Amino acid sequence: MNGIDKITARIETDAVADAARIAGEVKAQCEAIRAEGEKKAQECYWEKVRQGVAAAEDRVQRLAKTADMEARKSVLSFKQSIVAEAFDKAEAKLNALEGEQYVSFLAALAARAAVTGTEEIVLSAADRTAYGSKVVARANAALKEAGRTGGLILSAQTGDFARGLVCKQGSVSVNCTVEALMAQAREDMASDVAAELFA
Repeated sequence: MNGIDKITARIETDAVADAARIAGEVKAQCEAIRAEGEKKAQECYWEKVRQGVAAAEDRVQRLAKTADMEARKSVLSFKQSIVAEAFDKAEAKLNALEGEQYVSFLAALAARAAVTGTEEIVLSAADRTAYGSKVVARANAALKEAGRTGGLILSAQTGDFARGLVCKQGSVSVNCTVEALMAQAREDMASDVAAELFA
């Protein structure tokens, strides 16, 4: 082997060694790039998973709040219907009173509504005919028993209402009809009735 062949062989050996070294470096760089890419892909994946979980939790919380609000509305509506039913039953009982019970009820209303004890008691046409004189007599007796003036009189007028009475003196009148009493009771006592029913 002459000198040129030796040089050529040496160059060729060095070139092969350099190529192998470069190929190894390139392979190592490729592995590093691939590993870095996989790491970033995993980070991106888990970030998306975290965002998805957070969004799902947020949606679940919003749905739970909405469901809770709807449940509260339903419960409130139910309670209001029960309270209304209680007042309706009370009104029905008052409207069902007859005879002595009804006379006592009307007399108590008249005595309680009287300020001077000399008012006129206005009844419905049916009640005036059936109970008028008894109601006035019993109301006056109750006023006198309480040490007050017992000079109530039965009005010649009749009222345009079904049950109860109106206590009137001049232009001043106190509405003690069952309808008015129940409307006032609903306004004044609804929360107390609800508390009693749902204690």
